[in-house]
Amino acid sequence: MKRSKQIRLFLLGGISAGALAGCSPDSSKPPLSTSNVYTNDYHVPGAGYYHAPFRGWFELPYNYFDRQRNQYYFGGRWGSSPNESIINISSPTPQAAGQAEEARTDVTRGGFGGTWSGGHSFFS
Repeated sequence: MKRSKQIRLFLLGGISAGALAGCSPDSSKPPLSTSNVYTNDYHVPGAGYYHAPFRGWFELPYNYFDRQRNQYYFGGRWGSSPNESIINISSPTPQAAGQAEEARTDVTRGGFGGTWSGGHSFFS
């Protein structure tokens, strides 16, 4: 008898924890938006590295040097010399912020049929 109570409590605890984890946003990871500013090489898992002069995320760090190509990567293209720009902080374009937010893999998406919209409680 005692054994079945422990199993039931364990299962209920597991279900509750899973339900709450699916509903809660990852508050340590704010959404990417045009109202925020990002520095060169700000990395977002799944989206890439931010290149401030180009106001978007790219697969490699800003001015990454590839020894085999003998070229530098910036703004989605390769060049024979590093990109020189006084811009090292900027806000992304609306399109870049949206694409990066969709591509990111470092946030927990809502578990009950949608994305987190804020303001809702599991207990309300």
